[in-house]
Amino acid sequence: MFKALDKINSCPLPFEIYSSPDLWTDSHIAQQMLQYHLNPDIDAASRNLEFISKSSDWIIKHFNLGSGKMVADFGCGPGLYTTAFAMSGADVTGIDFSLNSIQYAQSVADENELTINYINKDYLNFSTETRFDLITMIMCDFCVLSPAQRRLMIQKYCSILKPGGSVLLDVFSINAFNSSKEQQIYESNLMNGFWSAEKYYGFMNRFKYENEKVVLDKYTIVEAKRTREVFNWLQHFDPAQLKAEFIENGFSEVEFIGDVAGSRYQTESNEFAIISTK
Repeated sequence: MFKALDKINSCPLPFEIYSSPDLWTDSHIAQQMLQYHLNPDIDAASRNLEFISKSSDWIIKHFNLGSGKMVADFGCGPGLYTTAFAMSGADVTGIDFSLNSIQYAQSVADENELTINYINKDYLNFSTETRFDLITMIMCDFCVLSPAQRRLMIQKYCSILKPGGSVLLDVFSINAFNSSKEQQIYESNLMNGFWSAEKYYGFMNRFKYENEKVVLDKYTIVEAKRTREVFNWLQHFDPAQLKAEFIENGFSEVEFIGDVAGSRYQTESNEFAIISTK
């Protein structure tokens, strides 16, 4: 028992272990994630419906989306943004690891008679000959990537953008890191049955890495026949760091805004957004 508890409470090196595929390939968890995406009232897997509507409208107007514009949404989920972009007349591609989400997004596209190119794939492995006017990665997806993965993604963005094309993404700030506190939680059926349809015991350990400005939520899920670990990494950024990463990997211009709905950048905010232009 001591060894098991010691392992549960152990802290790995930053980005040492990944478990992302488990969130998308486990049928129960994937369905739970889809329900979080589609809940119109909460900011969980996706932001609330009111914000998404406001954000979509701003993106379409700001980037002049419409006929002839090519857009790619990395981590598109169930198509909450891709649907709006396609309705503007843009040519839209959505990439996501979750087959559940992609199938739902495609069903929405079919219902609305929209042609959207949905790709069920890890976006780290995505490649294409298409060149885009705009790439989006929304809901702080960029924060789950290690430094090496971020470099790969930025270089990928640059290679598949048209000259003058832009990337829009949002991230957690250093202020959010400073506000976060290490904690440990233990509950029967942690998160109201999110992790399994069967009875389980859940442990959540939050670790902070001060030098790297990374937070890890480590979940240990103990069921009758198996024990699983899930690692949710979140990098936090200051604007200078983020700008340097994009400039070093091929981008020429970087602009900071408050969020992906175009609000004004504020240093005290827990999140901010970046527009980086090739």
